[in-house]
Amino acid sequence: MRAFIFPGQGSQSVGMGGALAQASRAARDVFDEVDEALGQNLFRLMREGPDDELKLTENAQPAIMAHSLAVFGALTREGKVDLAKVANFVAGHSLGEYSALCAAGAFDLATTAKLLKLRGQAMQAAVPVGEGGMAALLGADVELAQKIADAAAQGEVCTVANDNDPSQVVLSGHKGAIDRAIGMAKGMGVKRAVPLPVSAPFHCPLMQPAAEAMQDALGYVVLEDPAVPVFANVTAQPESDPDALRNHLVEQVTAMVRWRESVANMVEAGVGEFIEIGGKVLAPMVKRIAPDAKVTSVVTIDDIEALAKELA
Repeated sequence: MRAFIFPGQGSQSVGMGGALAQASRAARDVFDEVDEALGQNLFRLMREGPDDELKLTENAQPAIMAHSLAVFGALTREGKVDLAKVANFVAGHSLGEYSALCAAGAFDLATTAKLLKLRGQAMQAAVPVGEGGMAALLGADVELAQKIADAAAQGEVCTVANDNDPSQVVLSGHKGAIDRAIGMAKGMGVKRAVPLPVSAPFHCPLMQPAAEAMQDALGYVVLEDPAVPVFANVTAQPESDPDALRNHLVEQVTAMVRWRESVANMVEAGVGEFIEIGGKVLAPMVKRIAPDAKVTSVVTIDDIEALAKELA
């Protein structure tokens, strides 16, 4: 069994998609359609930067999705790969869940781009810059991370935001609490605690205003049945019901990304192969969760052609 997985924030970089667009008409069409949907020359920003503008949440989120879907478009349109025939599940990390839903046909591309633009703006607006923070705990599992979060909170918000793999957990919350967590992490057995260069504290209760904005926006959007079940971040379980998927996207804004459990549950369901579409961020996490799984990252036209040949 096989799962297609889609990366989240942090996988953006200036230059992304440039070579792919030159090599693939299908990829170019994706970038053009996203630009048109947003009324913004996002693809030029992706190719040329500046980096600090691309990193802005409202740009990074649709840019990462556009890159993943450009890779996916080249694979499916030019490589003649049919998702429903070659994959049993899809999943995405945080915003990657939107990419996964789009790839599975639950959303169209223009709708996905607009939702992610809004999601980025709403998440940025939820907490004033400088008031929130996030930190990666390396060499910590989720139980240890939760203990550190509880000890560091001291009346402020400090929660586990991402359970990425058995050795990497991310905390999110008020900046003061995150600073305290970083300070006490080593003494509590963490190898390293690294502050993350993010503009807002994602996946924690401080994001409630953004969750409300997404609930409102998603209420107007048609969700189709996905071609294959989607493993949801908030439940780490497969889901195909459009209303449930809609609710999960709202909950996801403030809830923990249960990536480690999602991958483990896919393996338990029989998945032996994971294909990361448009990034190289999730593949190392998957290998740490499921060392025996076959994991492939597909980014370049050469990667796409090799995979299309393998799946033919």
